[in-house]
Amino acid sequence: MLKKIILLIALTAVPFAASAKSADKKRAEILEMRQEVLTRLYSEKPEARDMVKSAEGYAVFNNGGVNLIFLSAGSGKGVAHDNKTGKNTFMRMATGGVGIGLGIKDYQAVMIFHKRSAFDNFVEHGWDFSGQADAAAKVGDEGGEANVADTAVGGVTVYQMTKKGLALQATLQGTKYWKNGKLNK
Repeated sequence: MLKKIILLIALTAVPFAASAKSADKKRAEILEMRQEVLTRLYSEKPEARDMVKSAEGYAVFNNGGVNLIFLSAGSGKGVAHDNKTGKNTFMRMATGGVGIGLGIKDYQAVMIFHKRSAFDNFVEHGWDFSGQADAAAKVGDEGGEANVADTAVGGVTVYQMTKKGLALQATLQGTKYWKNGKLNK
């Protein structure tokens, strides 16, 4: 009987241990992605380093998107960092929009929050409505891009960099960012 109880406890505990390890691994991957994206941003836009350092906080996301003629959609994951407290909040995102375009791309975004209220609102509520236009043709280090992105939220600077893909689009996007419950435990 005691062996059955120990076996039952062990079988119950294994999924929780695997889940915790998996969450730790996912957090580590997102933090590594953040460092790679910031390194690229600082290389391409050196002025961004001081903006990130002096900001209330910043967020870095890795996103994928598809645009099929009049509709666009995408999703991604990332992390918001509070410069005041040093706290990381792991987040997810989904986007949908209307406009004209065609393509698919993998891109990264860095949002720099110059106002405390903008950062707090982003982490707690996460909505953004933005317009963007871009042309991208990139595979690995080959190709080029031209991006224009703006946000309807004041006190925020947004950088968007294409990782790979082929897209030509002009869209109005609605984006929802939210806390990743599994990674913020």
